[in-house]
Amino acid sequence: MSDELPADAAGAPGDGISQGRLRRAAPLLGLSARTAGELLVGGLRGGRSGADATELHVRTAERYAELLGRSKGALMKAGQMLSFATSAPAVPSEFQSIYQSALSRLCGDAPAMEPELARAALERELGCAAERTFAEFDWKPLAAASIGQVHAARLHDGREVAVKIQYPGAAGAIGADLANAQLLATFLSLFVGGLSSRRLSLDVRGVAREMGLRIAEELDYRREAAYQAAFAAHYRGHPFIRVPEVIGELCTERVLTQGLARGLRWSDALAAGQDLRDRWAEAIWRFTYGSFARICMINADPHPGNYVLHDDGSVSFLDFGCVKRFRREQVEMMDAIIGACLRGDAPGTWRACVEAGFWRSSDPVSPEEALAFWREDWAMLWADRRFVVTPQHVARRIERRCSPDGPSANALRHVQMPPEYTVMGRVEVAVASVIAQLRGGAHWGAIAAEHLQGARPLTEMGKRERAFFDQAHRAGHGVRR
Repeated sequence: MSDELPADAAGAPGDGISQGRLRRAAPLLGLSARTAGELLVGGLRGGRSGADATELHVRTAERYAELLGRSKGALMKAGQMLSFATSAPAVPSEFQSIYQSALSRLCGDAPAMEPELARAALERELGCAAERTFAEFDWKPLAAASIGQVHAARLHDGREVAVKIQYPGAAGAIGADLANAQLLATFLSLFVGGLSSRRLSLDVRGVAREMGLRIAEELDYRREAAYQAAFAAHYRGHPFIRVPEVIGELCTERVLTQGLARGLRWSDALAAGQDLRDRWAEAIWRFTYGSFARICMINADPHPGNYVLHDDGSVSFLDFGCVKRFRREQVEMMDAIIGACLRGDAPGTWRACVEAGFWRSSDPVSPEEALAFWREDWAMLWADRRFVVTPQHVARRIERRCSPDGPSANALRHVQMPPEYTVMGRVEVAVASVIAQLRGGAHWGAIAAEHLQGARPLTEMGKRERAFFDQAHRAGHGVRR
C-alpha cells in the first residue's frame, strides 16, 4: 500500500473536484444500470426465484463486492456496514445470504501493508523504534481492513497486546469521499434502486449522513481508545462480557494498543453446537442493550468481525471506533416505549412515543397503531417462550418497516425519527442480524424484562450478571443494575 492518496479518491492532478467526484460515482452508475437491466430482462425484479435467479444474484453480489473493494475509502466502509445487516427489502429473502456473504469479505480481505510501511507508520506515531517499546512484534497482521490493520505483539513486561495501525493515506481518502456529500447517498440509492423496482420508504440522505458521521469518527484512534477504556471499566470482571484493556501510553491518533483477545473467530463459531451459539447470542444482546441501559452508550458497529468468542460462552468485544452516547432521559424515553409495549398498553405506548418525538399528538395515528408499530418490530420480545432469531425473521422486520404498503403504513407515514435515535435503528437491525446468523434462541422477553420491569433473571447467564452488578452496586461503583 502506498503512502499516497489513491488517484481516484479526490481526482487526478489537474482535475476539478467535481470531476473527481463524478469519477467516484461513475462506476456505481454503470453497475446499477447493468444490474437493473439484467434483472428486468430476466423478469427477476419482481422476486422470481430459481436457478437463473440465483446465478444472476450471485453475479451481482460479486460485482458490488469487487467494485466497493477497489473503491476503498468511504465506499468500502459503507459496504462493510451493509455486510452484517440484511439488504431487504431490496433483495428477496431467499437471496439475502448471497449478498451478505459477498459483502462480508470487505471486512477482512483488504490487502495488508508491507512490513516496512507498517513499521514506519508505527514508529512515526510512537516516536521511537519498535524494539524500544515491544519485546516482540509480529509484522504479519492478524487482520487487515479498510482503515487499518492489527498486529500481535508482546510488551517488555510480558503482556500480550494487539496493535492497530491506521493505513497511511486512509484519513485523506475517506475525508475526500466524505467531503462529497452526495457520494454515499448515490451509492445507497443505486444499490437499493438497482436491485428492486419496489417503492421503498427510505430516507437515503439521512442514512448516508449517519453513515458518514460514523465513518469519520473511526479515523480518530484516541477517541476510540477513550470509549473502549470506559466500556472496559464498566465490564471489568464481568462473568461473560470481556472488553480488552487499553494501553493508554501506546495510543495515538493513528495507533491503538490494547490487550490481545484470543478465541474463535466468527466463521469457526458458526460451526459450534447450538447451546454454545445461544450463549454467545445472549452475551451479545446483553452487552448491546445493557450498555445502553446502564452507561447510556452503545457500540454502533456490531458486525461479526468485532467479536472473539470463547468456549465458555463468553465474548470479547473489539473495535469501539463507532460509539453513540445518549442522555439518560433519552434512554428512559425508549425504556418507557418498550416497557408499555411489553404490558400491551396502547395509550401508554402512544404517550411515550409523543414524548420522545416519534409522533406529534395531532398526528392521525391511533394508540393501537403505535403499539402495533413497535410490537411487530420486536416480535422476539413478545413471545412467551424461547424464540429463535432467523435471517428470515430479520428480513421480514426490515421489509415491514420500510414498506409504505405494509401493516404499519399509516404509522410509518407520519413517524418522525428524532436524529438522536437514528443510530439505534441501525444497531437493532445489525444485532438481530448477527444473532440470526447464530440462529440464537432465548426467552428474549424475559431478558428484556430484567431491566424494564426489574424482573428476576431466568437464565443462568442472567443470574450471574445480576450478581455481578449487585456486587458492583454494593461496592459503590455507581453501576445501574
